[in-house]
Amino acid sequence: MTTGAPEGLLDALDAYEAALAANDLDALDAAFVDAPGTMRGDDRGLLVGHDAISAFRGARGGVQARSLTRVEVRPLADGLALVVSVSEFAAGGQGLQTQLWRRDGDTGTHTGSGTGTPPRWRIEAAHVTGRPKAFDTTVWRAVGDPLVAPTASGPLDGRTVAVKDLYAVPGQPIGAGNPTYLRESPVQAAPAAAVAALLDAGASIRGIARTDEFAYNLTGRNEHHGTPPNGAVPTRLPGGSSSGSASAVRLGMAEIGIGTDTAGSVRVPASYQGLWGLRTTHGAVSRQGLLPLAPSFDTVGWLTRSADVLLAALDASMPSVSATASASASASASASASDEPTELLVPAELVDLVEPAVAQTFAAFVAAQDAPIGPVRLADLGVPPLDDLRELLRLVQAAEAVTAHGAWIDAHPGALSAVVGDRFAAARANEPAATADAVARLDDVRATIRTALADRTLLFPTVPGPAPLIAADTTALERTRTATTAMTSLASVGGLPAVSAPALTVDGAPVGVCLVGGPGTDRALVIRAGRMLQP
Repeated sequence: MTTGAPEGLLDALDAYEAALAANDLDALDAAFVDAPGTMRGDDRGLLVGHDAISAFRGARGGVQARSLTRVEVRPLADGLALVVSVSEFAAGGQGLQTQLWRRDGDTGTHTGSGTGTPPRWRIEAAHVTGRPKAFDTTVWRAVGDPLVAPTASGPLDGRTVAVKDLYAVPGQPIGAGNPTYLRESPVQAAPAAAVAALLDAGASIRGIARTDEFAYNLTGRNEHHGTPPNGAVPTRLPGGSSSGSASAVRLGMAEIGIGTDTAGSVRVPASYQGLWGLRTTHGAVSRQGLLPLAPSFDTVGWLTRSADVLLAALDASMPSVSATASASASASASASASDEPTELLVPAELVDLVEPAVAQTFAAFVAAQDAPIGPVRLADLGVPPLDDLRELLRLVQAAEAVTAHGAWIDAHPGALSAVVGDRFAAARANEPAATADAVARLDDVRATIRTALADRTLLFPTVPGPAPLIAADTTALERTRTATTAMTSLASVGGLPAVSAPALTVDGAPVGVCLVGGPGTDRALVIRAGRMLQP
């Protein structure tokens, strides 16, 4: 330990380490300066403000057992000191903490030190370097360098892929986000068709990414493996169920995340983490080798950091679409808006569902576009009300999810997390007559939506608002899910392609804009979105 530290500082450091070991949230909150400028950073991002740090800590859980092996103190001014400490973890490995400590009364900010209370040292800024990880187990189930090599050379040469843990990967079982299911799952001999397409185009598989159990969730919160980080805003949830794939791409661990989108599981994490995400036309990309949730809605999709890489993944997986696209359109975003054959419209009912700050930011985005974008009401296009679409999606998805996984769940009581277990229980409790009616109506409603969007493209915010905070409770998350599926149900029920593009920033967090078009317009949507986001 260092000598010459200001009086009381090392005692405060020892108390802080004891609070960490006990995961004493009240003591940890009290150890930081209670001010909007207080900072804490680590490999997942920067938190600014005492409230943001407290919310993150409350959802993180405790730290692994450690002891300080070296402490260096550099007094900077009266009541201000820099502390750098080295920690040794009981499970092996070292970490490093750099902290700016300030004594009460020297900030001009109230920190809870009342009259007659001795001055106290508190942390005003901290940076934490944890012990090196083999890999982040909240993001990955398995990782290699590569895990699976390319099977040919092509347009994806050098690209790395994070595969959602629902797809068959050679030499690996399918885990479906559940440890019990993983233990019983057989090792796969051949890749899923959508995975094989990427390998044949020159990409390699970096690893198998975490998913919400059986893809039956939209938040990304994972009770079994820990929640993957939101690489854009560390205080917020990553979005599910393609959460691991999205986080891997946002954090730079892979360039392509292959996911699935049933009710929004590519579009939602794309919006929450500021990524490009494409839900493909239903049935356009083979689902062979993919564990189903609800086959009437399940689609293959990808998450990337750029439109160009998204197009490359699309072209590798839907070569018929690529072959018919003109060379000038594939090149880029320089073509004029007049080349687009479809009318671009903003549906009022969808914009009415978003938070006020999102609506305001989206309106500014629309106003900044070169080409005019007309408002429209879905009712005037002949599209059924969104509440009806959401309910149809909910009932049919629930019935198909129980068909796909109900027998396994019955044979493994207690294997599901509370949230997903409750969702399957609710699915079983749906009124049979209402479910049968929804199943019977699906094809007609899908045809109606496809007719309404012939030669039209809809533009609207992808989700109601920024990603929920990590500390959000279950009730708040269910409200968010209900509002979100009202917005995602149009493309899901219609079996339509939808791209989420990282266009908006609200309260410092990303929110996507979504373009939905007719069947087979997948490529045109990505190109059009890329054009709209050009400076």
